[in-house]
Amino acid sequence: MARKRLERSREYKHVEEEGNHYWMSYSDLMSALLFVFALLLMVNMFSNQKEIEAKNEVIEDIIGIKSEIIKELSATFKGSDVEMIIDPQTGAITLSSGVLFEYSSSKISEEGKENLAKFIPLYMEVLLSEQFKPHISQIIIEGHTDNQGSYLYNLELSHNRSLAVVQEILSEDFPMEDQDGHLRDVLTSNGRSYSDPILDNGEVDQDASRRVEFKFRLKDEEMFEEIQELVANNES
Repeated sequence: MARKRLERSREYKHVEEEGNHYWMSYSDLMSALLFVFALLLMVNMFSNQKEIEAKNEVIEDIIGIKSEIIKELSATFKGSDVEMIIDPQTGAITLSSGVLFEYSSSKISEEGKENLAKFIPLYMEVLLSEQFKPHISQIIIEGHTDNQGSYLYNLELSHNRSLAVVQEILSEDFPMEDQDGHLRDVLTSNGRSYSDPILDNGEVDQDASRRVEFKFRLKDEEMFEEIQELVANNES
């Protein structure tokens, strides 16, 4: 009887030792998994911090350069006899279409050619200066119309107007020479029809909506968009 009790005691001890060994292994495994999870979390946080720092650096560069360009443009055209509006946030310069074209026409008027001859050389002198030229990715001439007539009619009109301005600037008779061909590389045109009208108390201002805008795009802005796209792809 005593012998059977001894054997049962040994069997129970053996099972208990095996159980303890099993739970110790499981505990070690969980600890290892928690460590790996914490390590991955730290790496992800570090990576996100780097991405945030990179984006903030690009944003600061964009704001700084753009502010300097806007400052130079404002000083250059202060008191200009060419009617224009300079956006203090983006640096876009707006000329009323009447400054360049007759109503519903995409042919630059003689007065329009004179206005371009006064405006464009000074505008390009700022953007293509040694200080800003390395940062300029695009110079965009954008045509806009009122909302009279169909969308397609106005799309063609706005496109033809912006293209006419580019053609005038790059023509041999224009009083500004594109010596190294750089202007051809960055200058482009775009027609927006009436998709971006000027509103006055919620109503479309027909006269103000008929306009040509001169915009510039920085290389850092393209870099920033690429960073945003990479971050979005990583998150998805």
